[in-house]
Formats: sequence, structure tokens, C-alpha cells
Amino acid sequence: MNKKQLDFQRNLNETWYWYLTGKHKNGYTRQYEITLNWLYRTSKLVPGSPRCVECNLPMAGVGSWIMTTRPSNYNPRLCNKCEKALREQEAGAEVELTMLFADVRGSTSLAQTTSTDEFKGIIQRFYRTVTDVLIQHNALVNRLMGDQVIGLFVPRFSGPGYTKVAIDAAVDILRATGHADPAGPWIPVGIGIHTGVAYVGAVGTPKGVNEIAVLGSAPNLAARLSSQAADGEVIVSEEAVAAAELTAQGLEHRTLELKGVDLPVEVGVLRVKGNQASR
Repeated sequence: MNKKQLDFQRNLNETWYWYLTGKHKNGYTRQYEITLNWLYRTSKLVPGSPRCVECNLPMAGVGSWIMTTRPSNYNPRLCNKCEKALREQEAGAEVELTMLFADVRGSTSLAQTTSTDEFKGIIQRFYRTVTDVLIQHNALVNRLMGDQVIGLFVPRFSGPGYTKVAIDAAVDILRATGHADPAGPWIPVGIGIHTGVAYVGAVGTPKGVNEIAVLGSAPNLAARLSSQAADGEVIVSEEAVAAAELTAQGLEHRTLELKGVDLPVEVGVLRVKGNQASR
């Protein structure tokens, strides 16, 4: 890359950093932010509702037909045009965030004991339920995959207490899947939560098959924690416990040996019972 290309790539990366954290690095030109603010003000002239929280374009109604906008797959509060802009350039940023991995427990057995249509219906309901909770807590829905949903909690969308928001979302997911009901859950779910530094950005192929990904050891650890969570459990890393300022007293502690992790990992465990989260 020549200097012009390097400067362009750096500005793209710094734009991602601002997009995720709401903060600026030294040298950030603010060009994207200025353009976005102008677009937000002018988009109010286009009729329709609901609107994209980023650019203010309508995602339904006459205005959305004119502008060809619809809700993003990344987060329905964003529009497809904003998502496309994020995906088009292979750029991203290393940021501290909290990751939530929600897994269906025993999905193989569930698939074997139900018909294909029944299993599909249960998994689709799981996707919708978890996604709705994540959106209510201002998370970015990173991926719906197999029997797993991944949510990302970053400062710009979830606020400075984003780790606490993620833990609240996990408890609400358990409630929404019936884990606080006397009759038991309609689907068994375990959740892993970890706070750490990861790369968040667009990755893909030269032909433009891009997706927004979260990469690094931190998401790998979050995924390992979710695989260790039993039905109805939220396993929270010690980093997330500290970031959320959870009270250590009464919190169930475990030491886990995780595949691919050299040292034992200290975690806290949450469950739900009735309308309360138990520890």
C-alpha cells in the first residue's frame, strides 16, 4: 500500500473505532461523523417509520420504498444501507466489549426426538426470542448460527455499563425461554459472557462476500464458557464480573479447565428463579 492507501485504511479503522465506542483516536478526521450527522438531519424529510438509529432513514412505509431501505440483519434498529456501508470496506477496530453466547443445550437429542419441521420451528422461536431480548438491550446481533446466537455489547450502543447490560440481557433470555417457570423451559439454554478486547469489523473475500465478525482470544473464551454452561446457567468470566461490579458475596464460583486455554479460568454462575436472578 502507498501512503494514500494506508491513510485511507487507517481512517476506515478509526471510523469503526468511533462507531463502536463513540470515542475518537488521535488523527481521526471526523469525516464520517460529519456526513452521518448531515444525513441524519436531512433524512427526517423522508416519510416513514420506524427509522434507522444511525442515519434516520425510514425502514417501513412509503419512504422506505423510495429509498429502498429495510431493517438490517445485524440489528433491526439499523437499516440495510448502514449495514452495507459497514460491510463494503474490509476494516475494523480492536475494542473492549462484552460478548454473550447463548446456546441450546442438547440440540442433537432434541433434533432426534422431533420432526424436522418441529425442530425448525423451535430453533426459529429461539432465534426470535433471543434476538428480541438482545435488541431490547441495545446489543449488536453478531450471528445466528445452528443452535447459537451471539450478541455484542459495545459502549456506543449499550452505554458505559455495557457489561452489566449484557448480564441483564442473559437473565432476561433465561426468563424468556421459560427458565423461571415452574413447568420448566420450552427450550434448554446455557449462556457464556466474557469481557475483553477483540477485533470487530468486516472480513471477507476479494469478491466481496463480507460479514461482520468478532475475532480474537476473547470471543473464543466466551464461546468456551457457553459450552460449559448447563441448562439455565449464565457463566460469567471474572473479567465480566469485575466490569459489571457484581457483588462477589453469594455468587457461585467455579474453576474451569477449558479446551485451548492454558490456565484454569475463574467464573461466576447465575441462574433465574421466579422473578429473581440467583447466584
